[in-house]
Amino acid sequence: MNIEVIYEDDDILVINKPAGLLVHRAKIRSKKNVHEDKTVTDWVLEHYPEISSVGDDPNTRPGIVHRLDRDTSGVLVIAKTNESFLYLKSLFQSGEIKKEYLALVRGVPNQESGVIDFPIGLKSGTTKWGVRGKNLKMLKPAETHYSVKKVFDTDFGKFALLSVSPKTGRTHQIRVHLSAISHPVVCDSLYGGKKYLDEVKNFGLGRQFLHALSIELVLPSGSRTMFSAELSDDLSRVLDSLQS
Repeated sequence: MNIEVIYEDDDILVINKPAGLLVHRAKIRSKKNVHEDKTVTDWVLEHYPEISSVGDDPNTRPGIVHRLDRDTSGVLVIAKTNESFLYLKSLFQSGEIKKEYLALVRGVPNQESGVIDFPIGLKSGTTKWGVRGKNLKMLKPAETHYSVKKVFDTDFGKFALLSVSPKTGRTHQIRVHLSAISHPVVCDSLYGGKKYLDEVKNFGLGRQFLHALSIELVLPSGSRTMFSAELSDDLSRVLDSLQS
C-alpha cells in the first residue's frame, strides 16, 4: 500500500489518502465486509504500531480524528498520541481547523460564492444522507461554504470547479449539500442522479471528483501550519482535458 506522508512530528501524522481506500473498517462487520480491502488504519498500524492505543476507539480507528469518504482523496490528519488526539478532536469540534476541498460539479452555481446550511440526516432504511424528506434520522446542522474557481463549457454541458470549505463534519456533507442545490459532484454514484452514468462515460472517471486539498491548523506545538495534497493523477487528467 503506497501512501504519501506529507508531514510527521512527535504528535501528528499527515498523509495524502488515495482514492478507493477506506479510512477504517466498520465497528461491526457484516458478512459483506469481512473480506474488505486494506484500510488507512491497516497501513498506520503496520508503519506506526505505537498508534494502536490512541483514540476513543483504538480497536476500530486508532489515531483517527476525522475521515474522508472511500473515493475522496487528499489530506488526512492522524494523531500519534492520546494527548494530540484529544487536542485535535477539540479543534475539529470547535471549528478551529480550516479545510479546503476541490470539487468539480455539474452546472454552474448562480452565485460566485455562497453558503449551504441545510441540516443533514440519514434517509430511513438506507445508507444515503439527505436534506429533505419526512423520514430523515439523526438530523444535524451542517454548513458548507463554496466559491467558483473556474467554469467549463463542454459539448456535454457546463461544469464548475469549486473551492469548498465545510464548517461542520457530517457524513457525505459536501456531496449531499452540492447535490441539494442541483450541482452534484461529477461522477458521484450515490448523489449524482440520472446523469451519473453519462458523466462516467464522458470523463472516464471511476469515482467522484472530490479532493481534500488542504488543512490549516495550530499544531500541538503551537505553530499555525497549512498542509496541502497535490491533486491526484485521475483528477488532474480530467481538468487537463477540460482545459485543452
